[in-house]
Amino acid sequence: MNDNTTVDFSANARQLLDFIDQSPSPWHAGHSITARLLAAGFRCLEEGEVWTLEPGDRAFVVRGNSSVVAFTVGEGVLAKAGFRIVGAHTDSPGLRVKPRGAHAEGSMLRLGVEVYGGPILATFSDRDLSLAGRLCVRGEAGASVRLVCIPEALVRLPNLAIHMNREVNKDGLKFNKQTELPLLLAMADELPADERLRALLAAQADCEPKDILSWELSVFDTQPGAFWGPAREFIADSQLDNLASCHAGLSALLDADAPEAVAVAAFFDHEEIGSESHKGADGALLPDVLERIALALGLDRAGYKRALAGSFLISADMAHAYHPNFPQSYEPQHQVFVNKGPVIKTNACGRYATDAEAAARVIHLCEQAGVPYQQYVHRTDLGCGSTIGPMTAARLGISAADIGNPMWAMHSVRESSGVMDHTHMIALLRRFLSGGA
Repeated sequence: MNDNTTVDFSANARQLLDFIDQSPSPWHAGHSITARLLAAGFRCLEEGEVWTLEPGDRAFVVRGNSSVVAFTVGEGVLAKAGFRIVGAHTDSPGLRVKPRGAHAEGSMLRLGVEVYGGPILATFSDRDLSLAGRLCVRGEAGASVRLVCIPEALVRLPNLAIHMNREVNKDGLKFNKQTELPLLLAMADELPADERLRALLAAQADCEPKDILSWELSVFDTQPGAFWGPAREFIADSQLDNLASCHAGLSALLDADAPEAVAVAAFFDHEEIGSESHKGADGALLPDVLERIALALGLDRAGYKRALAGSFLISADMAHAYHPNFPQSYEPQHQVFVNKGPVIKTNACGRYATDAEAAARVIHLCEQAGVPYQQYVHRTDLGCGSTIGPMTAARLGISAADIGNPMWAMHSVRESSGVMDHTHMIALLRRFLSGGA
């Protein structure tokens, strides 16, 4: 690999697993990202303040604790050089605790949950689960946000015994989302269920239970990420979709050579539920930040539009690796494989943003970076998912490509991918942000 001849594939994969394990919720992912940015000398910009920027500056903006836009100001003239943008998302499908989720049922305390996005619900059963997220806590100066994570197994979704569900192996494991998905928390006692939960959370947040005003809590699998396979050539963890792309984009930005263009890495929450929010990719966050960069560098609105005309976006989200047990689920001429390189994703109906010119540009980048690449098209008689690529490209009016690393079990609580692919993706994105192709 031209850009990575001395890189240890396993080292990058280990860093990815550590990043995921430190980020059990999108708010923790935002914290992990900003911590690395601050350690690398980036400064945090507040949206309500005046920005002053000059070539070489490195900074970032945070919205809602879980969306981050980081950038390095290029050495070139922005109106000509434009923006080079990598986009990914910090959220993953799963379960979220309801505002008044704790309740007694018989002798047990249960937690009512809502389904967030499109997880494979059956994979949450019989796992060592816990809670992580953010609390809004009452204080003298108003409410403050505190991240909480209970690292040990706390809740569980036990299966019904096969003696009471004889057809499970024929019909598949299914849960009624309202009545059968609540998680088992504890044996009931004289303390009301809501107070029991608040006490647990307050102990983590170092506050009084009565001062917890609201929360957003994700259910996560406490099992840490792991290597597997006889040569340890695969990895397994939760949230590979899409924290793997976040980690690759962040690593690429931190390692990028001094660019001519403004190099941007944008990490959005809410992709799994449509991105239509104040901090989602279909909102104003990225356009706001890009325009403010342009204004801080002395461009007027016409200059900003000129910069957009010379810009390009890579939407990095995971791809569907070929599964030999289910060959009927794949387009035969576009099978992609783990450890064979990043995937260029196309769809004739625009579910992915890649067109012929964008695909050619990514192929050229791969050649420059010395990494292999693959091309994916979804099976024509199956519905195709989408990404932040089309909506972000449409909002900004710029060309874009959708890429991602191949993986198995997308949207499972325990996903798998290839060790080598992560290093390949970092190299590709670093080449892009550094000015390649």
